[in-house]
Amino acid sequence: MKPSQPITQAIRVLKQKKADFTLRPYRYQEKGGTEVASRELGMDEHRVIKTLVMEDDRGNPFLVLMHGDREVSTKNLARIMGVKTVKPCDPDTAHRHTGYMVGGISPFGTRKSLPVYLEETILELPTILINAGKRGLLAEMAPGELVRVLNPAAVRVAI
Repeated sequence: MKPSQPITQAIRVLKQKKADFTLRPYRYQEKGGTEVASRELGMDEHRVIKTLVMEDDRGNPFLVLMHGDREVSTKNLARIMGVKTVKPCDPDTAHRHTGYMVGGISPFGTRKSLPVYLEETILELPTILINAGKRGLLAEMAPGELVRVLNPAAVRVAI
């Protein structure tokens, strides 16, 4: 690892759990999302996984890991979770729960321990790129590493 690479809380957690990953820095673009990351890194956007901070109707926060080129069916997710509704958190609330800025939210090393829901079809990919805790920095790894470190609940909620 080059000394110029930042060490984020996410990277600390991945190293502590002895995860097998490769950092992939790219030129971050405000509001560019997974589309910019996939273009900059020459990867299929389906393999770039976004970390969404959401909350249920009682205000309980949780994370959803989703393909970059898909959306979350909040209706299906609420039904699976047994709650009335789920919705994305606003950027300030997301930052408060995770300690990360929107655009750099990683599921690893969040400020609070949050339940994690993983779109099941992510497990079919050979490798994924997921945020490493800083805008413009992704970690490439096998989906199995993600499961081993986070132990997420697999759900089918992609649209």
